[in-house]
Amino acid sequence: MGNFAANEGLSVFVILVWLGINAFLFVHFYMAFLTERFFYTRVILGHALSWARAPAACLNFNCMLILLPVCRNLLSFLRGSIQYCSRTAARQLDRNLTFHKLVAYMIAFHTAIHIIAHLFNFERFMEAQINANTSYLPYVLSQIGNGDNKSFLNPIRSNETSQTYVMFTTIAGLTGVAITLALILIITSSMEVIRRSYFEVFWYTHHLFVIFFIGLVLHGVGRIVRGQTPDSLKKHNVTECADQFETWGQNGTHCPEPEFAGNPPKTWYWVVAPMFLYLCERLVRFYRSQQKVVITKVVMHPSKTLELQMKRKGFKMEVGQYVFLQCPSVSQLEWHPFTLTSAPEEDHFSVHIRIVGDWTQGLYTACGGDKTEVQEAWKLPKMAVDGPFGTASEDVFRYEVVMLVGAGIGVTPFASILKSVWYKHVQENQNVFTKKIYFYWLCPETQAFEWFADLLQSLEGQMTEKGMSDFLSYNIYLTRWKDAEAAHFRVHHEAENDPITGLKQKTLYGKPNWDNEFSTIATKHPRSKVGVFLCGPTALAKALEKQCLSHSEAEVKFIFNKENF
Repeated sequence: MGNFAANEGLSVFVILVWLGINAFLFVHFYMAFLTERFFYTRVILGHALSWARAPAACLNFNCMLILLPVCRNLLSFLRGSIQYCSRTAARQLDRNLTFHKLVAYMIAFHTAIHIIAHLFNFERFMEAQINANTSYLPYVLSQIGNGDNKSFLNPIRSNETSQTYVMFTTIAGLTGVAITLALILIITSSMEVIRRSYFEVFWYTHHLFVIFFIGLVLHGVGRIVRGQTPDSLKKHNVTECADQFETWGQNGTHCPEPEFAGNPPKTWYWVVAPMFLYLCERLVRFYRSQQKVVITKVVMHPSKTLELQMKRKGFKMEVGQYVFLQCPSVSQLEWHPFTLTSAPEEDHFSVHIRIVGDWTQGLYTACGGDKTEVQEAWKLPKMAVDGPFGTASEDVFRYEVVMLVGAGIGVTPFASILKSVWYKHVQENQNVFTKKIYFYWLCPETQAFEWFADLLQSLEGQMTEKGMSDFLSYNIYLTRWKDAEAAHFRVHHEAENDPITGLKQKTLYGKPNWDNEFSTIATKHPRSKVGVFLCGPTALAKALEKQCLSHSEAEVKFIFNKENF
């Protein structure tokens, strides 16, 4: 439990506070619509009124939060400020997309309750109009305001009006339909299978959030939900007058006809501040995207991996950070995130891009990847760069012992780290706190090694020359190869260096035994905090996080960090 609290305590606390606020708002607003002011509204609608209004309050709260986790410049600023006070607090900002998804699920949940409750409400509004009986209180209430059409309670003004007509002719109805459709498209296109395989679909439909927020702000302008006015409550006591509805407003009675009014729209109170912050965020991104970027070098690596080396005036980065790239000749609107593979000490910044989709294929073609001759610099496409943005890997040099785990192309942030480590030691930088790095790279096939092998070979040779061979321990795994299949390969390729990577460290086959790896590191480094950094799939993240918890003891602590894009 102590290990769990050290790794996940603050995250759990934040989630519990968020859930607690949701629960409080739901109960508070549920009870708020059980007061005397809404007595006559409940006569028609029953408790479906509260079931519609309570989730609406929770929707306002969650819609206030949904944009904040994607204000990347704000998060980078906060991360840089907070980490000097608390590393644990700064790590929570690395889970911004996880929280963004949780808030989105909560919005979908409360939207479903809100819609279902209002379907019951409009059915009952219609029933109150159709049952034309002056001794039936819901019908009497539905006739109020027929003359001036101001103090009405029932938004369905006649028995000839259908719910469908109200839905598509009122502000509340139209905006409600628009909000619901936008939300359905946003959530369904955000599914992992679509986001990974059809990023363009995810990218474009996600921008329906503009319609969502416009509809959200305007949704309450129609004031569909109405209650008795304060002045009317003073003259018309519902406790005494509810049973005398047949004589309301007649001479000799002390019960005048009740007057009703809708609640003023308050959603904008909740969302105006985050909308303003997000607007500022987009303006900053737009400004940076207009700055000139020069492609200094294009390298085509094996396995269709494209390396772009670029320069931009004033560009400053830290290890493990990422940028968003746009290529106008490929798409005027799409921005894609890529981890920086260069080190801060280099005079350029670079990214490695695996060619797997339409956009990356378009960039590959624009950069001349399908041509054999060398491309002229003026023929290279224009690029726009937004960033860099902070990630968990920024903290790598704050740990004395570090475990880096990359899966496939997920090795890219660690390219930046390994390069930077080397530069710091070459420059004899005394501020390097890290004393030992354990590097694990998991790849399915041999081709995935090719583009990164040169860097590892260079580091291996240089560190051997400097007498630093013990500083970096690396293990490379071919996860789809089994020992039986690899035995034949090894027999025919006996050499000092590994036949696949060219490194002195031999390639391993199958998947790592993480329990053994963590136990070995814990034994070698007692009384240490070990930073575990992963860039890889969710299943691997869960396995490593579990190992961090189970192997953290009084003498050694494993702190788990995962890259999120």
